[in-house]
Amino acid sequence: MPLIRITDPDDDRLGDYTHLTDVALRSKHEPAKGLYVAESSNVIRRAVEAGHRPRSFLMAEKWLTSMEPVVAAAAGGADVPVFVAEEPVLRAITGFHLHRGALAAMHRPPLAGVRELLESARGGRGARRVAILEDIVDHTNVGAMFRSAAGLGVDAVLVTPRCADPLYRRSVRVSMGTVFQVPWTRLTTWPGGVDKLRDAGYTVAALALSDDSVTLEEFAASPAVTGPDSRVALVLGTEGDGLARRTIEAADVVVRIPMAGGVDSLNVAAASAVAFWATRA
Repeated sequence: MPLIRITDPDDDRLGDYTHLTDVALRSKHEPAKGLYVAESSNVIRRAVEAGHRPRSFLMAEKWLTSMEPVVAAAAGGADVPVFVAEEPVLRAITGFHLHRGALAAMHRPPLAGVRELLESARGGRGARRVAILEDIVDHTNVGAMFRSAAGLGVDAVLVTPRCADPLYRRSVRVSMGTVFQVPWTRLTTWPGGVDKLRDAGYTVAALALSDDSVTLEEFAASPAVTGPDSRVALVLGTEGDGLARRTIEAADVVVRIPMAGGVDSLNVAAASAVAFWATRA
């Protein structure tokens, strides 16, 4: 490992890691440079297993030994720089206490087209269950939804143009690296993409409160879910207002999760886990 010891938090070589707590800066900076930041040895390992390439690493001295196998596997024989600094310097660089082993600046892989993604899922057999995240703006929710999608067997995730970035550091961390495990891509138009999903054989189910909605139990027991060739796209909406009216009108069916205790709905991440579990194969 080519070690580079850092004593100055303003070192120009650390541009990929500075101001990580500034959401506006990261959202503007990352897409332009084609990078994202992975945090912790487990997350970095999952990113590498998914074929993502590291640009550099940043860690404290005490993590060098435990991180050496991860760095070696990630670098794949290339001379990827490993920046090492004392804890006060690291805190000045990142804005937080780095206690999960390391950070890695990773090259952002190009996103697949929607059709390519759906057709290539399940080893080329095509995605049967798809989650669509409409304008989810909280990175924690995005990460939690990816973790549920991975754990409950969702084949692919599509995010709308205004949805938060699944590769933002908090999303990756909350997902425990499952954003690298579940195939995903970004829709270019929405809700115009509903027609394309329908043409591809998907029943588009909007999770929302509506007078004409069916319960999740009813939907999960219907041929749209249980049929041998069934394909389902579950659409979940933004944290505040839920799904847009146009999306609900464009969907094939509106599905609600029955609630008790005077509660009208669940947090979107919790609702996604319930819906993914109920419609699992």
